[in-house]
Amino acid sequence: MPTSVKLDDKMKSRVQHLADMQHRSAHWIMREAIRDYVEREEARISFKQEALASWSSYKKTGRHLNGEEVRDWLNTWGSDNEKESPKCHK
Repeated sequence: MPTSVKLDDKMKSRVQHLADMQHRSAHWIMREAIRDYVEREEARISFKQEALASWSSYKKTGRHLNGEEVRDWLNTWGSDNEKESPKCHK
């Protein structure tokens, strides 16, 4: 699917300057920028959906972990005494 992007002259110049500095084509710079943006936005949307699902689950069940429980568990990561994740409770 052919696609075109209209840029003002200042942005075209900035993209070309960046491409020259990195020994890349302007096309490559724009593709990378679009890929990075799409990946970042997909991750942001996924995070938001996961947070909303977690909130919905909490409202239904009341099951949770508190900050201290999570910190205590995380503090064991990478140690010889690494613990399993704590179990949720009401």
